[in-house]
Amino acid sequence: MNKLQLVQSLAYIDGQWTTAQSGAMMDVINPTNGAIITSVPDMAAEDAEAAVLAADKALVTWRKTTAKQRAVLLRTWFNLIVENAAELAKLLTSEQGKPYKEAYGEVMYGASFVEWFAEEAKRTYGDNIPAPMPGNRYMTIKQPVGVVTAITPWNFPVAMITRKVAPALAAGCTVIVKPGEDTPLCALAMAKLAEQAGIPKGVINVVTTKQPAAVGEVLCTHPLVRKVSFTGSTAVGKHILKQAAGTVKKVSMELGGNAPFIVFDDADIDKAVQGALVSKYRNAGQTCVCTNRLYLHDAIYDEFMAKFTTAVSELRLGCGLENGTEIGPLINKKAIDKVSSIVQHALTQGAELHLGGHVASIGELYYQPTILTNVTEELDIAQQELFGPVATVFLFTDEADVIARANNTPYGLAAYFYSRDNSRIWRVGEALEYGIVGVNEGIISTEVAPFGGIKESGNGREGSKYGIEDYLEIKYLCLGIDV
Repeated sequence: MNKLQLVQSLAYIDGQWTTAQSGAMMDVINPTNGAIITSVPDMAAEDAEAAVLAADKALVTWRKTTAKQRAVLLRTWFNLIVENAAELAKLLTSEQGKPYKEAYGEVMYGASFVEWFAEEAKRTYGDNIPAPMPGNRYMTIKQPVGVVTAITPWNFPVAMITRKVAPALAAGCTVIVKPGEDTPLCALAMAKLAEQAGIPKGVINVVTTKQPAAVGEVLCTHPLVRKVSFTGSTAVGKHILKQAAGTVKKVSMELGGNAPFIVFDDADIDKAVQGALVSKYRNAGQTCVCTNRLYLHDAIYDEFMAKFTTAVSELRLGCGLENGTEIGPLINKKAIDKVSSIVQHALTQGAELHLGGHVASIGELYYQPTILTNVTEELDIAQQELFGPVATVFLFTDEADVIARANNTPYGLAAYFYSRDNSRIWRVGEALEYGIVGVNEGIISTEVAPFGGIKESGNGREGSKYGIEDYLEIKYLCLGIDV
């Protein structure tokens, strides 16, 4: 982790590695063993203000660079991320806890957005519009929206940054990143590599803090900030929407989920089991698109549960840097307490404990891979985003009924179903009220396809050709000419 000094203990504002103006620091804890990795600045509102001013100053020059110039810089940043992928993955595992294999996969996934938007920078086309008047010519051009605030979570501390920063920079915007309080080191490492790539000072700024409310208020209300991109809980997202409304900022919200995973009676059971396993227990269930609710057709219930239970019981908990580890710790004690409370409450309401259900003996932040059966929509757990290694199992017999039950939630981020009936695939895929639907597939994220939800799971899309649009404004030019 010493290559290019990737472990940084200072924040990054206006091209300078800096402390908080107050001098306050906060510890970054390894959730695997509770050790302090390092300390970083605990920044406050005045530091956030400085970051906004730096981004606004840099915007004057950055927005005038050509798309090709920005593409070259982003490509250089991509190359450096790939070259340092192993070190970044070790750092990610150390501060977040996920197994190294998953961490390395996240680094490469995160890098893919930088590569993709380096290419998309050159494709922000406008239009020529046929004019109804002979003396007019109409056209549209696309221009950067301006200074962008990117508020990112702790569960994917590399990929959630690149999904926002890469399209912003490609469009000609400048960015202030506020990473999750538990995982600031990956953000700082990514900024270090961006600096090495030659991205000018002030174009990327990283504000580290354990005062998210005070810092977030500045970053979401400041009149010089023209867009806010947020990934996190629906409750916090609603608060940010209210803050951004005061100056009518553009917003992108990637919020909570409550993903159903439906297995029909004609499904390939072995594939469905593997799909549910990776969707549910990846990153210890700490993903917004992970399966929460398993809907099993009663005709395949016994076969699926036998195979699924065996597979889940064989998952190995442990330190993410140890070979063979498949599930690491939850991010902190608050997360463990929340998952434990949700499970215990579900049991008091009538759910049955099929597997797991307790904090593991290997450490206080490890939770056993858990399966709850006899779950119905009347239980509170059916409407909660679990964010832990807990699967809840529901029974169904009718296609229309299970679609209605799957849609009966305020969330609309991701859904999954398994079937080999082509007609059913089209019917169900179109009927599910979700922004992303995995059909016979448990891993759905890729830089080439749009990621985002509907209903209370957010708005806007990240990745794909659509991902850059949220960072652009369309300007219409009306030209009067002599004819």
